[in-house]
Amino acid sequence: MKKIYFAICAFAVLILSSCGKDFVTAVHNSSEPQEEYYINEDRMFQGLVAAYDPLKWFDYFYEYDALNMVSDIMADDIYCGGSNEGDQPKLVKTHFYTITSLEQCGTIWTICYSGINRACHVLENVDGVPGMTDETKNLYRAEATVLKAFYYTLLWKFWGNVPYYDKNLEAPYIAPQLKADEVYENIVTRLEEAFELNVLPMKAAAGEEGRVTKAMAYMLYTEMVMYQNDTERYPQALAYMEEIINSGEYALVADFAGIWLESGEWGTESIWEINYTSEGAPRSWGSPLTAGGTVYPMLIGIPGATEASGFSDGWGFGPVAKHAYEMYAEDDIRRDGGILNYNAIYDPIPEDKMRWQGTGYYLLKYVARRNGNHGQIADGDMNHCNNVRVYRYAETLLNAAELSVLTGKDGSRYLQEVRDRANCKDSGTDQEAIIAERRKEFLGEGKRYWDLVRTGMAETVLAAGTHEWRTEGWHSGKKYWPLPQAELDKDPNLTPNVGY
Repeated sequence: MKKIYFAICAFAVLILSSCGKDFVTAVHNSSEPQEEYYINEDRMFQGLVAAYDPLKWFDYFYEYDALNMVSDIMADDIYCGGSNEGDQPKLVKTHFYTITSLEQCGTIWTICYSGINRACHVLENVDGVPGMTDETKNLYRAEATVLKAFYYTLLWKFWGNVPYYDKNLEAPYIAPQLKADEVYENIVTRLEEAFELNVLPMKAAAGEEGRVTKAMAYMLYTEMVMYQNDTERYPQALAYMEEIINSGEYALVADFAGIWLESGEWGTESIWEINYTSEGAPRSWGSPLTAGGTVYPMLIGIPGATEASGFSDGWGFGPVAKHAYEMYAEDDIRRDGGILNYNAIYDPIPEDKMRWQGTGYYLLKYVARRNGNHGQIADGDMNHCNNVRVYRYAETLLNAAELSVLTGKDGSRYLQEVRDRANCKDSGTDQEAIIAERRKEFLGEGKRYWDLVRTGMAETVLAAGTHEWRTEGWHSGKKYWPLPQAELDKDPNLTPNVGY
């Protein structure tokens, strides 16, 4: 599937990639004031795409590290890795639950609030744009609202008690810090308002893959409701999952391994992906926030990979734990479709090629492959072509199964569909069994840690000594990261998170 770039807005030179021909490039460099810029629909479209633009930074979420990896290294199946314990000290401290405010990376904070700011520009200006139909205005409004909710959801999950605003700030640009429960209620209420507009398509049209859809928004809503353990909203979340299922727009892909190939992008199972492209990609180490390909495959790539293996040399971060590989039955297609057992290809792996915390098991879903950066024009490390799969239909089914259990219904058919695709013979349909299924289905996709926290399993599963390197255990005080010191310095009204 061909990818193309789309969008540069008035705020800065901002590029986002998409699939197809219709969601195309719009280029404008302008120093015009905001209130004078949105004079027609084309300008408003540029503003909308600017709100999407920070998504491309999610492979650089934590100073080189992808969002899903940052989440996964706090759980039990993906280790930190790298050359040694001092390779990426912030990542290592996150892995060990010892990060402090002074060491906290502010990149995530900046990315999310940048996206919120841009979404708010759309919401504040769309009504006044001449020549736009009410339906188009509502579509832009819904997209911007959902994007804003997506960015806020990440802030909420990582930090909990964060500054919240629905309208862009004026000097001194300080928003009130809300409690985590208040942040949640604001986000989910805004999502419900977007749903009431009833303009989002269930699935993106050809050429517009990557835009917000009803299915994506429903998945975000359900993720939040389940993480909050908001029992009053469980029935509605279940109804949304069943609406996706009954729409007939999505289906599981028989070839699990194929999901993760370039040819598998935006298949029938994909609900939402973050697009990356290597063709003509100008991204470089000197300009890492420029659009193009992704650095994540190289980050988790195989040190000293042989050419014959078909994989590219990489830096060895994010190795998969041996116990994670062994939790699958041999005929479960998710094991060898999602994890690369390099020990079987190169046995034994030379000691000088085995990095810190190295296991010889790599995340096949995203690992760097030969020619995976085809057509790039800048730095090959930075420009692999591999979209981040954020929401898959398999998660819709497992959400429906779990919510059915939690609301006293039989959702076993949803669970069984996932198991049948995997050739999985597991039994049990209670919540614990579903969480175990999620563990195998979504390994390396940034889901496991949040599942452990929301279900109350984290304190036991992530206790000190549960794997050979972790000496500091997780407890409820670790649920929220310490706020970045730079943000505390900027706003003396912020109350620090304690517990780390």
